[in-house]
Amino acid sequence: MIVEASANTRPSAAYPHAPELSIVMPCLDEARTVGVCVGKARAYLAARGIAGEVIVADNGSTDGSIQIAERAGARVVPVAARGYGNALRAGIEAARGAYVVMGDSDDSYDFTALDGFIDQLRAGYDLVLGNRFRGGIAPGAMPPLHRFFGNPLLTLIGRTLYGSPSRDFYCGLRGFRRAAILGLGLVSPGMEFALEMIVKATIRNLAITEVPTRLAADGRGRPSHFRSWRDGWRSLRFFLLLSPRAVFLYPGAAIFLFGLAATLMLFFRDIVLGSIGFAEHTMIMTAAMINIGFEAMLFWAFAKVIAIQRGLLLHDPLFEKLRRAVPLERGLVGGGLLLLLGAGMFAAALAEWFAAGFGSLTSGRALRFVIVASTSLVLGAQILYGSFFLYLLDYRSAAGDSARGGAGQ
Repeated sequence: MIVEASANTRPSAAYPHAPELSIVMPCLDEARTVGVCVGKARAYLAARGIAGEVIVADNGSTDGSIQIAERAGARVVPVAARGYGNALRAGIEAARGAYVVMGDSDDSYDFTALDGFIDQLRAGYDLVLGNRFRGGIAPGAMPPLHRFFGNPLLTLIGRTLYGSPSRDFYCGLRGFRRAAILGLGLVSPGMEFALEMIVKATIRNLAITEVPTRLAADGRGRPSHFRSWRDGWRSLRFFLLLSPRAVFLYPGAAIFLFGLAATLMLFFRDIVLGSIGFAEHTMIMTAAMINIGFEAMLFWAFAKVIAIQRGLLLHDPLFEKLRRAVPLERGLVGGGLLLLLGAGMFAAALAEWFAAGFGSLTSGRALRFVIVASTSLVLGAQILYGSFFLYLLDYRSAAGDSARGGAGQ
């Protein structure tokens, strides 16, 4: 549930050995603005009496940004690996505060207005996201394509796929408990890092809220590193990567069920809709849909197991129950039965061919038998090999767990 934070401030707790708050800014050639951002951040810490630090994670600036940031009072962390995500991850890892607020160093976010983030972090939230649509977007601060199409659409997709409470997936100003975010194992090197943070935090059931955040026109004086269509596709690709149900299961199940129903109807009789007739030639296409849909669902199972093993998705009790209900042996039996069914249907087709005096097999019941036989053989083979592959994945996982357990004893 989204909780809008108040603007009221609270006195900071004293941290004798470590700061309470680290303000982290990624930087790549931001000489015109990085000093202003660092100055605002330091002024905020001083005005609120918060024990804190300002970190600039520099991604290879050559315009004097490093020297400007250091003179303004920031601790600069050089990051050799290029990419927004690489810079932020290095900055977060280098931070010493219990809480981290991250924001761009182009002066589009106001580092003197962080009260809402700090209030909610102190209240117990793990991740506090800015919402520019609720806080206000200054004229010229966001291109119309992003404001009215790209951001709302991709945010809607993310909310639909993952049930995330965020209504502004792309806001670069956010605060979080450092330990909670490091525990997510974020790995994206580029702009997907911000999306990965929200998606994984949602999957891991972290406490998430939003606060209104104002977006100003940046002061960098040069084009943004962001590329609308390229980065929009990268966002969509990332969303689908962590949602095997949306990519494989739901489309595959729909295709499979439609193909199965249509194939069964066409096996027994032709279907006529007005002046259009559907017969055995249509049945070839519907049978192909059965195999395509089933293969997609099989890939869902593969992707789900791998994602859980790699920590991308949490363990799913319903999925685990399904896996236990269909062990390797049952998969082998089911695949074997379908192979036998396919062989039997081929025998029936040969009988029809023999009865027709070894005539053409391109029409009539014989072709229907051939279609069903081919479909059954392909399905049987998919189930056999799929069962072995799932067993191999489980075996690797169990072997790895045993090795890790043995090493710790």
